[in-house]
Amino acid sequence: MAKKRRTFAWSPLRALMKKAGAEIVSREAVEALLYYLEDRSKKLTIMAQKFAKHAKRKKISQGDMQLAIDYL
Repeated sequence: MAKKRRTFAWSPLRALMKKAGAEIVSREAVEALLYYLEDRSKKLTIMAQKFAKHAKRKKISQGDMQLAIDYL
């Protein structure tokens, strides 16, 4: 069975979870966080793109992303 290519790397995310205080982290827990982060990133990008388009720009700016974060 072929592995699905992920947007975020598994190992750094697991290390981040450990740094946050989780001593033992299961593969399933990391996968759940990966799915959440990918979904959330897509939603934020779509919203930021709408803000940029409304401002008649093609490039998403830091301000657009911050507005999307505050909005969602």
